[in-house]
Amino acid sequence: MDPYEDGKRKYLSPLDKPQAELPSPVEALAEIPVVAIEEDHVADEPLIPVTSLLEHLSELRKQIIKGLTIFILFFIVVFSTINIWFPFITRGHSLVILGPLEVVKFYMTISTTLAFGLAMPFLVHFLWSFVKPGLKEEESRFLGLYAPIMLVLFLIGIAFGYFVVNPLSYTFLVSIGATNFDVMVSASEYMHFLIMTTVPLGLLFELPIVALFLSAIGVLTAESMKKIRGWSYIAMGVGSAVITPPDFISQLLVLIPMIILYEISIYLVRRTERKQIESTA
Repeated sequence: MDPYEDGKRKYLSPLDKPQAELPSPVEALAEIPVVAIEEDHVADEPLIPVTSLLEHLSELRKQIIKGLTIFILFFIVVFSTINIWFPFITRGHSLVILGPLEVVKFYMTISTTLAFGLAMPFLVHFLWSFVKPGLKEEESRFLGLYAPIMLVLFLIGIAFGYFVVNPLSYTFLVSIGATNFDVMVSASEYMHFLIMTTVPLGLLFELPIVALFLSAIGVLTAESMKKIRGWSYIAMGVGSAVITPPDFISQLLVLIPMIILYEISIYLVRRTERKQIESTA
């Protein structure tokens, strides 16, 4: 038998096959920059579109300008009517000033604090208008529902500090000092004391809403709050000592509401979890 099949095979040896034509060096080099340019183009693409970022910054700038405008207007109103607010701030206490600039500092502090409190509903609304488009549906629904309650709780905390914590702690501290000293309270120190015993309490009264929000996004549960109850009480004791004047009366007046609010938060979170289970059943 003829291994080459009577000469019918086209190639007698693999060496007889024509080799594929290799690209010239110039053509090979010409193809490399194309890949490099494409890779560079992909790498240069921003993660966030520039137009979207500029729109967010423009919206943030607009909301900040609106908030500052409202704050300045309230500041001017309060500062121009300072004599009306003065009796509610001093509450009949005899105060002294230690220098000519302390009067200006005292009036500015009063005006700034009251203007911020009066402008807070508007500031919250402007903040809500900015963050709402970027929130998830459940987060947007939660904040839209509980935003008015947050404001009410803040005002309740301020009122609790103004009518309960501040007068009791002030009277206690002054009575201790009057035992061995002639007590003279400066205007700036009194204003600092008033802010210390009111504003932090307004923030602390937001604890139930914060707990509900963390529960709504799946970060916190009633069982986890129960497990860390002891450590939470210790943390609240330390916190009450930090934000209040250095006397145990003020600390107790702040610590007791904090513990009550913590237990209320556990109850509300547990109730919310039960409703979710019933709705999914």
